[in-house]
Amino acid sequence: MNVTLLIGKGDWDGINANPPMGGANVSGFKEWIAEKRKVEPLTSDKDVFGDGSVMVLRAPGHTPGHSMLLVRLKEKGPVVLVGDAVHFQENYEHEGVPGFNFDRAQTIASIQRIKQIEKNLKATVIIQHDPRDIGKLPVFPAAAK
Repeated sequence: MNVTLLIGKGDWDGINANPPMGGANVSGFKEWIAEKRKVEPLTSDKDVFGDGSVMVLRAPGHTPGHSMLLVRLKEKGPVVLVGDAVHFQENYEHEGVPGFNFDRAQTIASIQRIKQIEKNLKATVIIQHDPRDIGKLPVFPAAAK
């Protein structure tokens, strides 16, 4: 398998710590670790393809290495997939922090970053945990364009 896992350095370090960081999904990465697959622990934003179409953006707080994605679609425009930075629209609107959270101040800063990106790019924000956001994207197998 010739792929590279892009993961926040704080999360990768937590997975590999002895003992692992509390809440770390070690079992989800056991094959990557055992097979010494290629991993790029990110300490900053990453332009995945070098053309700005897919950006991994740092959004620490939920976990030390939490990231979100900014995807620029030809028809829909910029879309932000917030990951676990917020779980519901109310969290986003009122800067509420999810129950499982590593650092409240970092989470609030990450939410503010999402809001700034939304405003500056007129981006569609997708909160994956909120069923109300599911309708903002087409249903599988259709693809967002």
